[in-house]
Formats: sequence, structure tokens, C-alpha cells
Amino acid sequence: MTHDGDPQELRYWLGFTLVPGISGRRINALLQRFGNLSQAWGASEADLRRAGLEGQALTNLLRARQQIDLDAALARIQRANAAALTLAMDGYPPLLRDISDAPPLLYVRGEIIDADRCAVAIVGTRTATRYGIDVSYKLARELAQKGITVISGLAQGIDAAAHRGALDGGGRTIAVLGNGIDSVYPSQNRDLAAQIAARGALVTEFPIGAKPEAHHFPRRNRVISGMSLGVLIVEAPEKSGALITASAALEQGRDVFAVPGDILRPSSAGANAPKPPEDFDSDIERRIYAMLSTDPAHVDDLIRASGLSAGDVLATLTLLELKDLARNVGGMQYCTVN
Repeated sequence: MTHDGDPQELRYWLGFTLVPGISGRRINALLQRFGNLSQAWGASEADLRRAGLEGQALTNLLRARQQIDLDAALARIQRANAAALTLAMDGYPPLLRDISDAPPLLYVRGEIIDADRCAVAIVGTRTATRYGIDVSYKLARELAQKGITVISGLAQGIDAAAHRGALDGGGRTIAVLGNGIDSVYPSQNRDLAAQIAARGALVTEFPIGAKPEAHHFPRRNRVISGMSLGVLIVEAPEKSGALITASAALEQGRDVFAVPGDILRPSSAGANAPKPPEDFDSDIERRIYAMLSTDPAHVDDLIRASGLSAGDVLATLTLLELKDLARNVGGMQYCTVN
């Protein structure tokens, strides 16, 4: 399912995502019926009904085909200095593609690259303590220095500290937005957003002009976790949006980690609540851990012995460190904790 060689098909992916009530599931059904979305866009009402489109979604599509100027919609993306990635494009984030409700289309300012397959999300409260900000910054910087992309949500507090840590670590970071790619929320993070776009990417599924409405953020959060190998909660109260991200991560089969906080602070209650993983979450984790001992082993030796890519080995070692199963003793050498 690729249309990289047919730029015109992008127009129709964009068109369908601008129609209220047309979900990724409905788009897949249309693709199964018509083979491509250009045929589906021009299909008769009867054929659309036979493809399973009905009710308000069908009414919305019939109206939208008369009202939406697809070329103008594409031009708005270009004016925002952004690009569109669809599920049918090779450049779509592969981890995100695997989730059950992957966004059919992403708006991207900056660039998503192959190295971003090795990514960890760091999220937490907007009203962070100095401790939380320092921990978020330090962990993000160290992950970035090891080649791990840091993903967060551009919010004040923990998110912003994570992005800054990754940038200062000389690495990549991706911010997932709850609004259109043509604006920055909160506005005080405008300069940070520009740095992220230059050294990573700003990403959103919401169309040009979309405001940062409250109901957007749970959807934003499932993209944060969906693009990540695991989610690290640094500091979060009991009803924090970060816990929505953690819940989405668990549903997607991703790892969830938490940084312990002061048990007397409400801002730590949510992060202190997640139960840590009790076992390995992948065969790769089990393999790499089995290769470690109390004698330090160099990363290059682990890569050669495992036959895995450097990115996979580094990502796995990072996850083992976060689980307190491995320790970096310096000089790119790792050993078991006990």
C-alpha cells in the first residue's frame, strides 16, 4: 500500500482526512473496495454505500466533495513549511503504523528519519517541580547522546525539559502537537519548536488551523506513545494527561517506566502509581540481557555477538537501564546491576 510514486493520490488522502466522521478504519474499507482513494473520492453515492459508508459520514463526504478545494488544501500545508505523510507512504513512522488507530495522515514540519525508529517518550506534568524538570532534562540528554530520539508533547514543564535535554545532548527530538502544524502551543515555546523542527520534527494529525482544544490531547498522547518503544513518566499527578499516554502505551504493547517522586507531593502521585514491568518485554531484551554479566562488555562486542543493529542494541540497553537491569559503567561498556 504505497503511493510514493503518485503524488496526486496524496490529494485524496488529504481530502478524506478533512471529512468529519471518516476514520482510518473507513479509509481502509474504501481502499479495499476501490483500490485507491482517487477512485473513492469520485465514486457514486451507491458505490460508496456498497463500500460500507453510510449515515452522517456519507452525508459529510458528499458535501465535502463539493466544498473542499484539494489543491488549496495542499497549498496551505506548503505555506506552513510542512509536508504530509500518509499511511501509504514509506516514510510514515513504522512504530506508529503498527497501532490499531494510526492516523491516516500526519502533518510534519522538519523530518522523520530511520533513526527515529529508536525512540523513547518522556512525558509529565506542566506544573513540574525543579526536581522533575532536572530529571527530565538529564534523562533526555543522556538518551540523545546514545542516539535515542526523544519524543514528547511540547507542553510546559516536563515535556519542554525533555525536548531541551535532547537538543543539548546533540540528538534528535520530536514534538507531537494537539493543534495544527501552522501554530505553536503554548506560544512561549515558539523558539523551542523552531529548534525541534530544525533537529527533528513537529508532528500532528490535526489539520491546518486546528486549535489546541482539550479533546485533541488524548489523541495526541496516543501518537506520542505510538511513535515510541517505551514511555517514561517523570512527574505526574493522579489525573495527569501523562497517565493517558501511559495507558495508551500499555494498550499498544509498549513499555512504561516511571521516575519515583516525593511520596508527599501530589505531583508525584501518578508517576509513583504505574507498576514496573516484572519481565522482559521482547526477545531482544532477553537476548541482550543474557549477554551481560558483572564484567563490563563493550557495546561494539554486543553488536557483533548479537547480530543486531547498533540502534537496536543501544535502545535495548537503554530500556534495560531504565528497568535497573543493566548499568553503563562508562566508555560504552555495560554490565548487570547485580
